[in-house]
Amino acid sequence: MRLLADIIRGKSVEEAINIVKFHPKKIYSLKIEKLILSAISNYKIKNEDERVDESNLFIKTIQVDGARQLKRIMPAPQGRAHRIRKRSNHITLVIDNKQNINLTEEEKNIELKKENSVE
Repeated sequence: MRLLADIIRGKSVEEAINIVKFHPKKIYSLKIEKLILSAISNYKIKNEDERVDESNLFIKTIQVDGARQLKRIMPAPQGRAHRIRKRSNHITLVIDNKQNINLTEEEKNIELKKENSVE
């Protein structure tokens, strides 16, 4: 799952969905695709006046952290048992508008110019 997250980090939302749809690891790609679509719908709800097509959304951060493990026992030869760990994980996805990022960088430059002119 982390491999797929590393591939789509920093990409536009449309490009990330296309990468995920055609990735060979289908189990992980379906879960991440649902997560991206959910993030887009949340963005639509919060920003009703903007169109998603024109907003230039991209994946700002994506983190895959380990969650709890289910521990099961598999019978082994000669009366022994092997432990099987069924792992799960938590995925954190943040999408943002590229215009917001550019504005914040311009604001930083303006602040630096103001500080330099004051000195």
